[in-house]
Amino acid sequence: MKELLEAAFLEALRAAHPYRLTQRALPPWKPDLVLAVGKGAASMLQAALDRYGEVPYHLTLPKGQDALGLRAVFASHPLPDGESLRAAQEILELLQGLSPKARVLALVSGGGSALWCLPLGISLEEKQALTQGLLQSGASIGEVNAVRKHLSRIKGGKLLLATRARVHALLLSDVPGDDPSVIASGPFHPDPTTYADALAILDRYRLGLEGALRVLERGAKGELPETLKPGHPALRRLSWRMAGRNLDLLKAAQGFLRKEGHRGVILSDRFGGEARALARFHAELAETIRAHGVPFRKPLFLLSGGEAQVRVEGRGLGGRNLEFLLALYAHLKAPLYALAADSDGLDGPSGAAGALLTPGVWALGLDPRPFLAENNSLDFFQKAGTLLKTGPTGTNLNDFRLLFVD
Repeated sequence: MKELLEAAFLEALRAAHPYRLTQRALPPWKPDLVLAVGKGAASMLQAALDRYGEVPYHLTLPKGQDALGLRAVFASHPLPDGESLRAAQEILELLQGLSPKARVLALVSGGGSALWCLPLGISLEEKQALTQGLLQSGASIGEVNAVRKHLSRIKGGKLLLATRARVHALLLSDVPGDDPSVIASGPFHPDPTTYADALAILDRYRLGLEGALRVLERGAKGELPETLKPGHPALRRLSWRMAGRNLDLLKAAQGFLRKEGHRGVILSDRFGGEARALARFHAELAETIRAHGVPFRKPLFLLSGGEAQVRVEGRGLGGRNLEFLLALYAHLKAPLYALAADSDGLDGPSGAAGALLTPGVWALGLDPRPFLAENNSLDFFQKAGTLLKTGPTGTNLNDFRLLFVD
């Protein structure tokens, strides 16, 4: 059964690979410039080059990822670095130099918020500290990116405002709900949030960084231009298509399980909230199915996606998927098989894609409470010997969870 869970995850990654998803979504016309950013950018760009032949392009990838032999700027993720600044400045200058007749194809996938970074009114170091604080606070990705957009010269549709060219964006979604304004902080898309919203988010999570607060307060007073808003005339130059999303990943795994003779039910592609609360929901659902055969008859596989958050209060290492599995282990009354992983192959700073729960983990008798207290899910699964390591997968379609209920 352990091998079947791993095979379902790997088959989902293969079937929902960025190259395949992009191939079927490319427009029929040849672009004058291709911009590619994010964890799926290399494969997305390769699909475009295979379709159109040689075209000018600019590719930005996370450090350590395979560029497939293409020229790339390698920047840092999830915290931006100097190369993030360089890449963003180059993109801005390229777009500013285009004529109104030019056509731009923008290939955007998750990770672009950090890989293209051009801070507004604060230093790179302040932007790094702010991003780190937001990521550890338990804020949702929508909240994180609402703040990022209002402290940026390019996010929140500002790249569209910076050019006279026509832009067609192909997106790979790594956010629950597939909101294009949140993916990579929406560099070409309208932003419904405001400076006041960003200030409220910092207040909610008690992040009192002076430089950021000063800029956001100025913006809230109308002293700084807002992000691109719905209905703006510049949007007449934007077209876009969602090339791939978390649901593609889940459906691919469901289809694989069906071919193997198993029934799988997709619960949702947009579960968010705190990882421990999400684990409790999955545990209680599994126990109800076991006890009563409702709302689904057993045996079956439960699939879910989306993106949970972790409020980091301890000194351990892990990621949202490892934390989910550790909390699932703590809540379940009896063993079951489960897998949770990040589709990009890296679950937080753990170095693993995720992990598995098996009856053998219960046999070890490990107490989950001290590990949860320290947010130390990595150490737990290292001791259990069930870490799932794929390395960077070259995609980013959010999280993947699979439970077998018998």
